[in-house]
Amino acid sequence: MELVFLYFSSMFIGFSGALVPGPLLSVNVRETLKRGISAGPLLISGHALLELGITLALVFGLSVFLVSPVVSGTFGLLGAVVLVWMGYGMLREARQKNLELEMGGEEKGSALGPVATGALVSLLNPYFTLWWGTVGAGYVVISLQYGMAGIIFFYLGHISADFIWYTLVSWLLVRGSSKFSPNLYRAITGVCGIFLMAMAIYFFYSGLTFF
Repeated sequence: MELVFLYFSSMFIGFSGALVPGPLLSVNVRETLKRGISAGPLLISGHALLELGITLALVFGLSVFLVSPVVSGTFGLLGAVVLVWMGYGMLREARQKNLELEMGGEEKGSALGPVATGALVSLLNPYFTLWWGTVGAGYVVISLQYGMAGIIFFYLGHISADFIWYTLVSWLLVRGSSKFSPNLYRAITGVCGIFLMAMAIYFFYSGLTFF
């Protein structure tokens, strides 16, 4: 029962983070409009692989490194640069008058691929590392009381929230794809681009405050 509670409590905490709008959600919208419903699970696969590495690293005592102000600040500044690049690309596409919505075109999504993009966008969020260095580290310590089984239940519960939410977002977008006119598609792409630009400013400011 303790392991079941660990699983569902981890999932609940995971939802509290997944439901907060951020750059990964914006990228998920963009990738779904290009690739279809597979975008959500693929992006979160990259996110989940990164979190698996961090979970294992925490087991071996990496939490002190993750909460270092220099580390969090550096990730924030790097994240700002990447988000500006991604946001600019979206805004440039939004201005194309012949931009069409074509679901399922694998070659038309992120040049990095959705799995790598999911990992990169997550890694360059300074509050991602901060969360894992504090809340995540605390959960790992609690989970270790039950051995590796506890770590497995914690990890599976945590990533379940991400997979459920982002797959649902992709599914809802695909279900409504027939209602997307080219103008609406360009508008959504532009809004996503502007949002990433705004997040870049936020990341830059946040990164500076850690130094």
